[in-house]
Amino acid sequence: MDEIAIEVDGLRKRFGSNLALDGMTFTVRPGRVTGFVGPNGAGKSTTMRVILGLDAVDAGRALVGGRPYRSLPRPLTWVGALLDAGALHPSRSARNHLLWLAHSQGLTGRRVDEVIELAGLAGVARRRAGGFSLGMRQRLGIAAALLGDPRAIMLDEPFNGLDPEGIAWMRGLLARLAAEGRAVLVSSHFMSELEDIADHLVVVGRGRVIADAGVDALLAEVSDGRVTLRTTARPDAASVLVGQGATVASTGRDVLTVSGLSAERVVAVLGARGVPFSEVAAHRATLEEAYLELTRDAVEFRTAGATR
Repeated sequence: MDEIAIEVDGLRKRFGSNLALDGMTFTVRPGRVTGFVGPNGAGKSTTMRVILGLDAVDAGRALVGGRPYRSLPRPLTWVGALLDAGALHPSRSARNHLLWLAHSQGLTGRRVDEVIELAGLAGVARRRAGGFSLGMRQRLGIAAALLGDPRAIMLDEPFNGLDPEGIAWMRGLLARLAAEGRAVLVSSHFMSELEDIADHLVVVGRGRVIADAGVDALLAEVSDGRVTLRTTARPDAASVLVGQGATVASTGRDVLTVSGLSAERVVAVLGARGVPFSEVAAHRATLEEAYLELTRDAVEFRTAGATR
């Protein structure tokens, strides 16, 4: 399979007085899952629509394999996308919905049956799609995105409506697609799910890219040298550590978060003063913590704008 990238370069888009995209720039590289996150109204869905040629831009360009989407021959073989799980004819069966798409791309019924099996829809393939739950419509949308065996995948909120089994299936599928060398772009509000599967993160706000980095690098930056301390003597531990110049916050039962001292120094100070503790570890921020920290100003901006 030839590897391709999705390139977004300087996109600007205005809807009336609203500037939806303000220089949006990033690249989705093959062989990894790129998480695409930001507050509501940050420009995620608009960016995906621009990539697929559904919205025109005022400036900039979006390319798939170095070409605009509209110039791609049999585009479903280049990029598969799920933007709206409800975009289907409710009277068609799941299989007929996929057959209609397949015929538009010169694909066969055999390929339709393959993606139906892959998406776990074999038992409901001949049921009318209008009666599907949101989770089943998501699976049908994934099947449609994979019809052309594309080299790039774009999914907008694919975890919505999925039960725990479906979420586990989705995680495994995304990891497998990236391992096969495909460029995978996933927009989601489920930070815990992205933390498990994303290799790279593009964080956006106000129509711009706020951060564009590997997940591990982002988490290390947000962790900022903090130390997690577990102790049954929180007041004594806090007093001793503050006396050594640390900043201490209670973050759970018998848990303190310490800033300004290394883990080794915390152990030495508490040991010297006889303060009991059961665990001292360098703090690793969660992806949710990193997201909230990075988008704090963007969220405040949106909130302020909504009140005017």
